[in-house]
Amino acid sequence: MVEAVAGLEGVTVHDLYEAYPDFDIHVGREQALVEIHDVVVFHHPMRWYNCPALLKEWFDLVLTQGWAYGDGAVALVGKRALSAVSTGGSAAAFTPDGASQHVIRDFLLPFEQTAHLCGMTYLEPLVFHGSHRASNADITAHASAFRDRILGLRDSSSEGSG
Repeated sequence: MVEAVAGLEGVTVHDLYEAYPDFDIHVGREQALVEIHDVVVFHHPMRWYNCPALLKEWFDLVLTQGWAYGDGAVALVGKRALSAVSTGGSAAAFTPDGASQHVIRDFLLPFEQTAHLCGMTYLEPLVFHGSHRASNADITAHASAFRDRILGLRDSSSEGSG
């Protein structure tokens, strides 16, 4: 997935685990990076119906009151947020009658609410179900869909960043 968008003009790929293997997040650098983009993509696997620990830490530290939300906070207003996630479970597992008993959007509500609180538009998520059992053809197709989605967001951006 990352390889499908790495190197695209106007697109920044930022791997938190590569940048912060010790979990010591540089808040100012992260805020500056978010500020220069119109679209923020949270790309991660679903782990126990949630995001990986470092991404949760990123939310807790970077999205500060007064910068991301609250009185006078305008840093994220008007930006768009996209959840691009992979699951081990099949699409059928993420139905009311499936093993998870909920649709995937229910598990992404904290992301959606965070975007709303920060004045962002939360976009329809891009989900890759059953990723650990996917064939090479399935992976290639999803990577292509991811690239197309990112290109569409980039190209519809008023400033061309994403």
